[in-house]
Amino acid sequence: MSTHNHAVIWIDHREARIFHFNRLEADTQVLHPHNLTKHIHHKANSMGSGHAAADQDFLHEVAEAIGAAHAVLVTGPAQAKTDLIKHIHRHDPQLMERIAGVETVDHPTDGALLDHARHYFKAADLTTPQLP
Repeated sequence: MSTHNHAVIWIDHREARIFHFNRLEADTQVLHPHNLTKHIHHKANSMGSGHAAADQDFLHEVAEAIGAAHAVLVTGPAQAKTDLIKHIHRHDPQLMERIAGVETVDHPTDGALLDHARHYFKAADLTTPQLP
C-alpha cells in the first residue's frame, strides 16, 4: 500500500471501507465483523434498546487500519461510526488526535465517498506536502 496523508472510513454494522488517499491515488481496504449480527428491532414493552452490542474485535481492526494516516474522516449512516470513536477513545486514545471529523453519510459509492473526503481535506492538502 502506498503512503498517503489522509484516510476516510465508512462504517456500518456489516462492513468498514477504509480509503487511504491523496489527490491522485487511493488504496482501499474492506473489513467485515467476525460475528455479523442481524439488525434487532425494538419490540414494544420489552427491556433493552433492541440493538446488538458493537463487535469490539471488528472495531479494533478498523482502528488498526488507520495506519499512518495523518488525518482521518470517519463516516457512516448510523451508530457504528460513534461506536468506532468510543472504541478508539477507550483503547487507542493516541489515535484521537488524528480524527479530523465524524460525519453522517448514507451509502455512497466508493467514488462519491472519495470525492467527499478529498473535498473535506482540500484546504489541508493545499498547505501540507503530499506524500508520493
